[in-house]
Amino acid sequence: MPRRHRRVPQPGQKIDDESVRRGVQSVEIARDGDWMVRAVSGDTGKVYRCPGCDQEITAGIPHVVAWPADERGDLSDRRHWHTGCWRARGRRMPVIQRSRGAPRYG
Repeated sequence: MPRRHRRVPQPGQKIDDESVRRGVQSVEIARDGDWMVRAVSGDTGKVYRCPGCDQEITAGIPHVVAWPADERGDLSDRRHWHTGCWRARGRRMPVIQRSRGAPRYG
């Protein structure tokens, strides 16, 4: 059975279970702007659509939540991405959003 990596608190630092569940938040600086990024476990039971590949992120799949770091937006600016899609967003073409009834090929 593989071992789990556990965080070891630094002297004087507390790590509570709630901060681990929420994921660690960081700022990423990229060509498309500065982004607040948080890795989440996907344990909410919700299904999201990844803007990178336009596919569903099913419940229970760890993924990334990102939003602009300029703090001018609100909760509606958060987007849930597959981790690989988030890392590859600079190398990919934008995804064309289609309506649900539109044919994909033809």
